[in-house]
Amino acid sequence: MKSIEKRAFKRTAYHVRNDESALDIVQDSMMKLSEHYGDKPPNELPMLFQRILSNTTLDWFRHQKVQNAHFSSFSDFQPSNEDDDFDILGSLTTAAIPAEFENPEIQSQRAQTLRAIEEEVLLLPGRQREAFLMRYWEDMDVSETATAMGCSQGSVKTHCSRAIHSLIKSLSAKGIRL
Repeated sequence: MKSIEKRAFKRTAYHVRNDESALDIVQDSMMKLSEHYGDKPPNELPMLFQRILSNTTLDWFRHQKVQNAHFSSFSDFQPSNEDDDFDILGSLTTAAIPAEFENPEIQSQRAQTLRAIEEEVLLLPGRQREAFLMRYWEDMDVSETATAMGCSQGSVKTHCSRAIHSLIKSLSAKGIRL
């Protein structure tokens, strides 16, 4: 659990846009895993946890929908002040930063590009965003993603393909070439 707790938190915080709720969701998911699946072989636990985490996150959204009586978009869950903002793309690290990124102009352009990509990822439909993030951010393979999402491998491929095409189209319209 220690090896995946940070990634699970980041993924959940990105979805719910609230750190406290994300911590609760991850903790609830870990408790469910240990209470109900402690007898399973260790190699099955990561995929079970991903599935439990997805379901617990969906349950949180359902609860919020009922509690608020309406649920329009992820932007409803963005923090009210900038100090609480969670920047998923900004949290990614690279092994080595190329010399051109040391130039302030290039750094600024890169930050603007990453912000535009993040905005477009947030605009993706929920299942497409979930599949896209699992496959390309968490580096899960198709079968792992399908298991975690509770759908077929073909559905994962369809969601990812649609997400990629949508991102290419919207980012190209903004002048960003992938």
